[in-house]
Amino acid sequence: MRFDIFSLFPEVFTTYLNTSILKKAREQGALEVHAHNIRDWATDKHHTTDDTPYGGGGGMVMKPEPIYAAIESILGSPPSCPVVLLSPQGRPLTQKIAFELAEYKHIGLLCGRYESVDERIRQHLVTDSISIGDYVLTGGELPALVVVDAVTRLLPGVLGDSEAAIDDSHATGLLEYPHYTRPPEFRGWNIPEVLLSGNHAEIARWRRRQALRRTLQLRPDLLSKANLSQEDLAFLKELGYQPG
Repeated sequence: MRFDIFSLFPEVFTTYLNTSILKKAREQGALEVHAHNIRDWATDKHHTTDDTPYGGGGGMVMKPEPIYAAIESILGSPPSCPVVLLSPQGRPLTQKIAFELAEYKHIGLLCGRYESVDERIRQHLVTDSISIGDYVLTGGELPALVVVDAVTRLLPGVLGDSEAAIDDSHATGLLEYPHYTRPPEFRGWNIPEVLLSGNHAEIARWRRRQALRRTLQLRPDLLSKANLSQEDLAFLKELGYQPG
């Protein structure tokens, strides 16, 4: 998987990309990331990439010329892969979308700044727009890293356990079940006996029920979209859940 990231501050990506799972993925050849400075494609002596908005108002708007030049120089005209704008106006990033993106071999990420990008970029250049939440950040660099991280851990061979990503919160539509590790007793708190039983069927049943319980407690809105069995629904009913 290759990501080409277009940003006014490409230096912010270096540390995180050289850490932990992403570093391992790059060393294995599963992940390739190139961060490009949009200013390098500005043609005036000041490397201008923004200007005041037509119609007045505060803030600045990212200009179309350097962005088009940067993306078309690297990805071709038209771009040979999806180009995703990171913007609070985009569709909310979910685990399902991360799985969708992981199917591609090459993705371009455009990091917005200031008030926004010129609308002609949104209409005619980018193919998708993604948000990581209903709040506003200084720029799209952190969201771009979130997308890279979320997608990379889904790539084959990146995680040591091939089933780890499948069990993650949201991967099945539910929050993940609780985890425990050694020691079995800590300050008088013991881990559930079922996890020591060696009975894998009972452990799986306990984990499923804990995932259902936690989702009901913390994110009940997810239950209406989750793929629930009759056994799941019966257990949730015992907990007081009433389907909408």
